[in-house]
Amino acid sequence: MNTTRPVLVFDSGIGGLSVLREMRVLLPERHFVYVADDAGFPYGDWKEEVLRAHLLALFGNLLKKYKPQLCVVACNTASTLAINDLRAAFPDCPFVGTVPAIKPAAEQTGSGVIAVLATPGTVKRAYTRALVTSFAGQCFVRLVGSRKLAAFAEAHLRGQPVDMAALAAEIAPCFVEKKEQRTDIVVLACTHYPFLINLLRKVAPWPVDWLDPAEAIARRVRSLLPDDGREIDPLADIAGFTSGKADFATRRLLHGFGFKYEAYA
Repeated sequence: MNTTRPVLVFDSGIGGLSVLREMRVLLPERHFVYVADDAGFPYGDWKEEVLRAHLLALFGNLLKKYKPQLCVVACNTASTLAINDLRAAFPDCPFVGTVPAIKPAAEQTGSGVIAVLATPGTVKRAYTRALVTSFAGQCFVRLVGSRKLAAFAEAHLRGQPVDMAALAAEIAPCFVEKKEQRTDIVVLACTHYPFLINLLRKVAPWPVDWLDPAEAIARRVRSLLPDDGREIDPLADIAGFTSGKADFATRRLLHGFGFKYEAYA
């Protein structure tokens, strides 16, 4: 792989910045392009075949434009639906997906009761349920599909207030008491959700471990890239939005993450 080419990080919105943040820690020398499909946000309610076709067409354009050495699909909904299709369609470009961290949750739980906090799209995927069957068969697993949390995270990142009562209501189904045991791990199965972590801790009915897969994804990316010991890439990191629009708060956020805004991805 040509190390002058960027690493492309993709999400439906700006939640994938939680993954990119960890990649920058492990790969400070790399050049990144971040693409938010805000024109299609949120993905949770899309019909599967329509979303799959949309993603294949969009990545066809993105790979031609940016010629990345590797793509990170920093979106659980897109990954659980289409990561294998993307790998088949574009075999010359490695793809790293983002899937619910059910296996590590099952390994780490003390109570045997875990929750997976995701979008409705991720919860209904056969891929997600196969992970539960394969790795958490001895656990009680509550799958919770929130329709509001990703939008709450987008608002919070832009400095807007979040309705704490509504936030508490969204996560309440995660907290299960069963046979004198109760939820001790909540898997954050949407890359938007780690940006709400401090608020989630405040409204949780009891303390739990919130499992964020971003560091594991960053390690996987590092393992797939050549270790050539080169200096930090002088090229500016770029962020693009498929809508061609970004408000002032979003541009300020991107600037804080060190990105040069590009109007259309």
